[in-house]
Amino acid sequence: MRKLYFLTLILFTSPLLSAQTIYKTIKSSRIGTERELKIQLPRNYEQNTEKTYPLIIVLDGDYLFEPMAGNVDYYSYWDEIPEAIVVGVNQIDSRDEDSMYDSQRFLPEKRGALFFEFLGMELLKFMDENYRTSKFVAIAGHDITANFLNYYLFKDDPLFHAYINFSPDLAPEMATRLTEKFAVIEKPIWYYLAVGSNDIPTLRKGINDLDTQLASVTSDHLKYKFEEIDAATHYTIIGRALPRALEHIFASYKPIGLKEYDEIVMMEGSPYDYLIDKYDVINNNFGINKKVRINDYLAVGKAMEFLQKWEELEKLGELARKEYPTSALGTYYLARAYEATGRSKKAMRTYQSAYGQEEVAFVTVDFMLQKAELIKEDFGY
Repeated sequence: MRKLYFLTLILFTSPLLSAQTIYKTIKSSRIGTERELKIQLPRNYEQNTEKTYPLIIVLDGDYLFEPMAGNVDYYSYWDEIPEAIVVGVNQIDSRDEDSMYDSQRFLPEKRGALFFEFLGMELLKFMDENYRTSKFVAIAGHDITANFLNYYLFKDDPLFHAYINFSPDLAPEMATRLTEKFAVIEKPIWYYLAVGSNDIPTLRKGINDLDTQLASVTSDHLKYKFEEIDAATHYTIIGRALPRALEHIFASYKPIGLKEYDEIVMMEGSPYDYLIDKYDVINNNFGINKKVRINDYLAVGKAMEFLQKWEELEKLGELARKEYPTSALGTYYLARAYEATGRSKKAMRTYQSAYGQEEVAFVTVDFMLQKAELIKEDFGY
């Protein structure tokens, strides 16, 4: 409820902006033709001139770009995933050639090899030079383009960090090659695989065989999720599986919810360290610089008060003051820690210092002044 309150507050106090979609045509020296792109920039891209964003490359951009862009915009609006730049590569007249592999080694050949180089050497360079991309890059495809994106995993240093496979039409030996690769990867890789229960039977068999093999891989670096979407066909799977793919890849980014709060309360370690580690993971994984959300301050602060970890609450207050200097939240945590550890006069003065600061959730100016007055009455200051 508190999270909804803050999001509603932001909604009515911030200008309502729309995500920007740009249509570009770029010349590919590798392929020797022009390629059409669709690019969606985040809503506040022009305002946040120092901010960088994860990049999501969408193959089959003719029909897959819009659902991806819409879901990214919606989820990031509610801060469930980071804001991201989405680029779709149109392939309506070229997807078969773009995805071509040879019949002996089952690796990209001819036009497929050129398209492989276009994505890795030209498109990424174009996006990095013209837009504020972070180091995190995901790629998504459907059917034969979903198979194609897996070839980037076979480079010594895989080019992308996340791979979204919607009902892939797998090449021979792909399952074995992926299983062998994932067993030895040395950096985090997110891999999402989905098939519909009403999908094409031959594809379902190959995908289920791949899942059986990948499920046996033991690796701390592989973040793997497979889903069979009930009643989904080869085409309706996109609308059902796409948001679930985003949730999987960006699971560590999500605000602290009730389940995570309960885990914090029950764990043996430090709630403060947990919070710092959570944001280190977010920033390191996705190449962004995000300060702690108000929602997460409230959750961890509540856990600290429940557990009576007053020294940690004081540290939390110092961090909140640093990140939100005009807010009363850090002031409250400091005052509450002082009060609980017998520093009553310092607590009273700290509560009083909230006058004129921005109110947050239950931390209103009246609430803070009432807390100060109670201490004053109890101790006769």
